[in-house]
Amino acid sequence: MNTDQHFPAFDTVLEDLNRFILSLVDEYHAGKLTSWDDLDCTVKAYFTLEKMEEVEAIVPGWKKMASYSNGITLTHVMCVFLGVYMMPEFQTLTPEQQQIVKWIVMFHDIDKFHIRGQKDTMHAFRSAVITANTLPGCGFPIAPKYPELIKAWSELTSNAFTAHDGATAPKPDNRKLPEILMGIDQLFEENAPAALITKSVLLHISLGVDPEYPTPAPLTDDEIECFIAPGLFPLLQVMMLGDNEGWTLFEPEDRVRKRTDTLAAFREVEKIIRG
Repeated sequence: MNTDQHFPAFDTVLEDLNRFILSLVDEYHAGKLTSWDDLDCTVKAYFTLEKMEEVEAIVPGWKKMASYSNGITLTHVMCVFLGVYMMPEFQTLTPEQQQIVKWIVMFHDIDKFHIRGQKDTMHAFRSAVITANTLPGCGFPIAPKYPELIKAWSELTSNAFTAHDGATAPKPDNRKLPEILMGIDQLFEENAPAALITKSVLLHISLGVDPEYPTPAPLTDDEIECFIAPGLFPLLQVMMLGDNEGWTLFEPEDRVRKRTDTLAAFREVEKIIRG
């Protein structure tokens, strides 16, 4: 991580939202949140029209994300936050890494649609585009070439998919990842906080961690070695563990199984990147 580069803390930019998430943690520990329905009601009570506008002003696309399927993705993202804040892997991160993870969670599904019977296999790539375009407005430093590169990089990333006859959904084209990832470094500088956030959003469904929900385009071992640097590894691990929490927090058996599977997958990833 580029420790010389200061960046805005999630806790400051989205101070009220952070307090809300901490209140969810307290309610969960107190036994007041015991089901998805409990959480859904609490989340919807918090996100009034005024609150939605406040968040939208900082994170464009928030209202669109929340508009699908009666706000299921909005509640999922809050459930991810809740799970992450309580997670031991999150607690062992440095304060700086914890702030980065919070930004990753905030953006990871920002351009995801939820339509019954359809899979949004490209949402990680599209969400990464929104992330890279939005972080500078939140106060994240940019590299000198950012203004001249961001449009072309966004187009490249948005269109990095393959579609075959008979396929129900396009798949990410991992052949484009070297250029996309290099572009992120050119936008923000290698290992800068904004680069780590954007890369984590981009790759948060690129590893096979759940046999029940196959990854649309899993990275090969060679791609893992090339694309997942040591500084990215703990952030991506917490994000993917948290993504599981976001669907299984109130389903104890599934929660344990998916956490176990994800940790096992990351142990293999760690072996690969350490050689």
